[in-house]
Amino acid sequence: MMLLLKFFSLIAVLLFEQVHPLPVKRFVLDPLRALVAALLGRRGRLGTNERLAWGLIVAAGTALCALLACWLPLLLNIVFTVAVLYLTLGFRHESHFFTDIHLALRTQDADTARRLLSEWRGGQYEEAGADEVARFAIEQALVAAHRNVFGVIFWFVLLGPAGAVMYRLARFLHDEWGDRRDSGLERHGQFARHAFFIIDWAPARMTAILFAVGGNFEDAVFCWRAQSVLLPDRGNAVLIASGAGALGVRLGGQPGLDSAGGETETLEVGVGDRAGVDDMQATVGLVWRALVVFMVLLALTTIAVWVGS
Repeated sequence: MMLLLKFFSLIAVLLFEQVHPLPVKRFVLDPLRALVAALLGRRGRLGTNERLAWGLIVAAGTALCALLACWLPLLLNIVFTVAVLYLTLGFRHESHFFTDIHLALRTQDADTARRLLSEWRGGQYEEAGADEVARFAIEQALVAAHRNVFGVIFWFVLLGPAGAVMYRLARFLHDEWGDRRDSGLERHGQFARHAFFIIDWAPARMTAILFAVGGNFEDAVFCWRAQSVLLPDRGNAVLIASGAGALGVRLGGQPGLDSAGGETETLEVGVGDRAGVDDMQATVGLVWRALVVFMVLLALTTIAVWVGS
């Protein structure tokens, strides 16, 4: 029964989100930033102990969600589950950046494409050419699809609404604290990055497998196993390497940051030619095929469990 509820909740949210995407900044990011700022602004151990601060935000939020899911009657539980999924999962949370960058490059408006990429990914890209901007955007799209969709789905199927909340909160703190270098939050950032890496380890590998099944399986698996070690970002390495192999293109090859925050040259991963503007549409297709594969497998599992019961 619970697996059936999860399956139809996922279908409902994925369809509704295509029609009415959530303004994620207004309804998710800004409230979370206000909450975290209020908690860290308090004096005492909470503001200085990174484990306590992370645990209060992530563990407490997850526990509260789990209690509500257990306590609510069936009808309200369904509404609650759909609402949680709508707040935590969404293709459209960041896909507009990719779509607008692709359109700008197609119309040869490189300045707009570089500005949008900077807003989305961070960094400066004034010297980047059209194909280089497209390559950056493809890498970011692979990671964003995982973190906005597949990572949330993994923990939702495993733990229900509480799992989706746990992943979303851990990812928020990773993004919010991870790049902080000031003395006040440097340790918070290190702990948030490490905690999210652990939580995201299994989901990232599930997504890498889905990319492989949705694209060139042999090349995706080869790039994942042989080339992911070349990328400095351990958390995203398997996603970018497997995605590059599945698409049959090469990604990477730009300056990056190592785990200590120092500059390093990222080696290329993938096979074939370097990714460019013409490969952006293929990236969208790969992500959708990966989602279809997952939903078909989940549907078959749901039917098997239902028939078996």
